[in-house]
Amino acid sequence: MMSPITPASVESDAPDDVRDALGHHYTIRSSRVIDLNLFKIRVSSNITDFPGYAFYTRFASPEEICAYELFFVDLNQDPIDPALIEPLADQGYRADKFRGGSYITHHFGPPAYLVTRGNRIYVFGHELERTLWPYFTKRLLTSFAVDHGLVHLKAAAFVQPRGATLLFGRQKGGKTVFLTQACAAGARFVSNTHVLTSGATVYGVPSAMRIRKGPAFDQLILSGRLEKHLEASEYRLDHDMVFGHEAIAEATVRNLCIIDYKPHRPPCFDEVDEEPFTAFLDLFACAPVTYGLKDDMLAHLDNDFYRYSAAFMAMKRRMSVLVGGARRFYINADMLDPVVRERTLARLAEQ
Repeated sequence: MMSPITPASVESDAPDDVRDALGHHYTIRSSRVIDLNLFKIRVSSNITDFPGYAFYTRFASPEEICAYELFFVDLNQDPIDPALIEPLADQGYRADKFRGGSYITHHFGPPAYLVTRGNRIYVFGHELERTLWPYFTKRLLTSFAVDHGLVHLKAAAFVQPRGATLLFGRQKGGKTVFLTQACAAGARFVSNTHVLTSGATVYGVPSAMRIRKGPAFDQLILSGRLEKHLEASEYRLDHDMVFGHEAIAEATVRNLCIIDYKPHRPPCFDEVDEEPFTAFLDLFACAPVTYGLKDDMLAHLDNDFYRYSAAFMAMKRRMSVLVGGARRFYINADMLDPVVRERTLARLAEQ
């Protein structure tokens, strides 16, 4: 178990040239402190009911110390001449992407201005909720992991009595179905999309689950207990409400599983050696690669090649420790079949 982390906090009264230059052009109408388990983020906006808050499930009091502050200024709500913003805006790869309306990987939207001042970040543009979860959450989790000797992985996780199981896989490979079925059968929820790890310890990152109509979720959706999410085809699932218990904040990792549900292929529950398992995680789970954050990680380390190389190699070593210390499986299982689900979960829980 790692020592408690005390992240650097953002001083609200610290000098801020962005606030001094543009603060009188907009009004902050909402602000919430988002709890991501190991650290907190203060998110403020000039939109009264900022839609981006819907991505999260756990919030803290306004007085809490925050590792980062984000300000989302919608220019439809408070028009500001771009000529006033541009001299303050970031330069470089990610800022150029934002100006073109490409935030990260396949997430796009209206052009926006990114303005970074240490751990305080401003975004000026339109429909800015599109950037909060797809980009900023991933970026800040990765930066926090780099600064505190952790690994940020794209993974779901649940806990059985003998320890935690982490779920990895391709897009639409069945991770969410596997997770929800495991929790419905009595496992304890840890995380749906992101985890931070230290050695054999996994830390969940609280967030709302986004689900779509289909055999695995139709009953939940029809129950009327789920709200519509930001996208028309998605519903918002709060794990605390659905599974009847709070998420586990941290646990010891026992199993690492690549979930790859393919009904047209024979079911399998195969043990996997370290090398091929790590090769898969390199591209499908390691955050800087999986989420296209390598440029952001380099910028976070002052564009210093040596610091970046050292940090990335250390991250890879920590991931290797995790892989080497756990049981590793490749699973193709129909978790909607009660018999298959019981057998699969029993194998993950066995001595």
